Amino acid sequence: MILVWGGPRAPQVNDALQAFVAARVGAPRGFGPAASLGLVEGDRLIAAVVFNNWSPEDGTIEMSAAADSKRWLTRPMLNAMFGFCFDECQCQLVALRVSEHNTTMIEIARRFGFSETRIARLRGRNEAEIIFTLTDDTWNAHRAKKGKP
Repeated sequence: MILVWGGPRAPQVNDALQAFVAARVGAPRGFGPAASLGLVEGDRLIAAVVFNNWSPEDGTIEMSAAADSKRWLTRPMLNAMFGFCFDECQCQLVALRVSEHNTTMIEIARRFGFSETRIARLRGRNEAEIIFTLTDDTWNAHRAKKGKP
């Protein structure tokens, strides 16, 4: 598997990765200015993460992720994903917005120690959204960061 980055230096890659995520998480308007990370297996994109709404002043960033394979959360992907947020961007908090119907992503966020807040109707009259947040302290203490299985 190969990690690919999209951003100002690779705008076509960035557009493709953002489109992949937007189509799967229900973001018809896209993400605005953003960087992205993808995971390619063979000749197929199997997962991507979009990083947007970065606030360097507050040390926060939002990420959205989507995958077509359950094998996407590899150690290199995790290190790249959270390394970008906490090391490169120097964030102290990452936010992740998830539909209440996306049970797979909810389970993943909980497994990695994200805190959660459910907001009724945030995705329309009949759908709540869960705002997950992960601090740098929680990530640094997590077994995945420490290299433990």
